[in-house]
Amino acid sequence: MSETTPEAGTRSSHAWHGEMPAPEHARPGPLGWVLVGTRGLGIISVLLTGVVLILPLRGAERLLTGPRRPLSGRLVQGVCRASLWIMGLKWKREGRAMRGPGAVVANHAGWLDILVMNAAMPVFFVSKAEVAGWPGINILTRVTDTHFVTRDPKLARAQAEEFAARTRAGHRLLFFPEGTSTDGLRVLPFKATLFQGFLAPEMPDDLAIQPMTAIYQAPSGRDPRFYGWFANMGLGPHLLSILAQPRQGRVTVRLHDPIPVAGETRKTLCAKAETAVRGGFLRD
Repeated sequence: MSETTPEAGTRSSHAWHGEMPAPEHARPGPLGWVLVGTRGLGIISVLLTGVVLILPLRGAERLLTGPRRPLSGRLVQGVCRASLWIMGLKWKREGRAMRGPGAVVANHAGWLDILVMNAAMPVFFVSKAEVAGWPGINILTRVTDTHFVTRDPKLARAQAEEFAARTRAGHRLLFFPEGTSTDGLRVLPFKATLFQGFLAPEMPDDLAIQPMTAIYQAPSGRDPRFYGWFANMGLGPHLLSILAQPRQGRVTVRLHDPIPVAGETRKTLCAKAETAVRGGFLRD
């Protein structure tokens, strides 16, 4: 998730604003409210069903495979794909998911990334602890087993060890090195400090980082930034606007070749990952 926090239904001052004011999302009309109700109810039903199924499944995984989650990750992927289908947002994946221990880094357009990127491959998002309390989003984070991070130097060591343990267990933790969400039309400079964790001695020797690019295309006639959630946009109006859209746009997720960590520094890893993610946009 992003580096921002909600304040009275809006984003904080740490959010990215861009060169132009964020697009306004008008209240839905009569047809829009029908779509909001039907799509919203369908998505909530799918998410709640996923939660009910995942709880016993993860219990069984703990008994049979320890910390590994070979089955529940696929279930979460199915839940996210079903949610996108109900929403009407078309998507496709290009490239193959990496094998072996590793993490994923991607550009960040907003809350839709939770569904879109998990539909492309089973991942576990890394987010600030505050996001766990965001209404609506907290259901998604529970279903997707988000890895929450608290910004407290006293907890840094323990959190690094947990990150390494999950990576060794085969979890694909997904990071947003831009540090915030955008309008979905660009890639902001990556923060090299994030990549330091990949160089920790606790990490597997054959660790690799897979860059991922998500390219959103707005519905015909809509602002090209329609799916981006940035600046001081409220979650509620943005969510309603997307659910109320009769004909949705599409999103393409590109999985790039994994980057082996061995022999790299945090700066070279950052540069290679950013180049790959940015290059995903240039191919269109």
